[in-house]
Amino acid sequence: MYEKAYKLLAKQEKISNSKAKELIDRGLVRAGGRKVVIARGELKANTKFVVKKLANVKVIFEDEDILAVDKPAYMTTDEVANKYNDYFLLNRLDKETSGVMLFAKNEEFQKKAIKEFKQNRVYKEYVAVVEGKVIEEVTIDLPILTIKNRGIAKSKIDLSKGKIATTTVYPMLVEGNKSKIKVVIDTGRTHQIRVHLNHLGFPIIGDSIYGITNPNVNRVLLHSKVTKIFDYCFESKEPKEFKVFDFN
Repeated sequence: MYEKAYKLLAKQEKISNSKAKELIDRGLVRAGGRKVVIARGELKANTKFVVKKLANVKVIFEDEDILAVDKPAYMTTDEVANKYNDYFLLNRLDKETSGVMLFAKNEEFQKKAIKEFKQNRVYKEYVAVVEGKVIEEVTIDLPILTIKNRGIAKSKIDLSKGKIATTTVYPMLVEGNKSKIKVVIDTGRTHQIRVHLNHLGFPIIGDSIYGITNPNVNRVLLHSKVTKIFDYCFESKEPKEFKVFDFN
């Protein structure tokens, strides 16, 4: 006997169908060692689910001008922004990307900060785990075009219509055919790191759109680790998924 995944999850966790669907859509639910992707997909009635708890947003630093927070994976930028709706959002992260997010606390600082971002004077450092052996520094400077369809954005390299995008990759650790890398971006195009790394032949593990999936990985293994703007420097600790390769 089969039944829709979200209905089975709702029964197991004793929650509403809508809450069960939300958990699956966030990427927080696994069954049989794999992430449950389609809430309406049918599974065996005796399927047992494992639900990952959504972490809280943590404040890294705050003064009269700026708020820096540590965004957990599985939460959208807009959901984080709704928690601080009196402030002005300065940067965005993909839902499954964790790490440093910034808010301006007044319009004067917002204008100055936006200028820094536009002129590529903000230092943005990420850490990622990718498929392949990264053994030397490499810079990729290829333009990216983003197309939005029904609110969903997808990017690609487009030499004629794309916007300038520069990504520099630094090796950190190689284990087997996987590498942990530091990534610094001069620009901030939508999905820039994910698209550029895939083009280099180093797809991010856990990235079902541009990278490579792994049955033991729930999320895109990309983390916004360090952001520097003006005299500020904010750092978010690497989540435990990045510290050891325990997903082979």
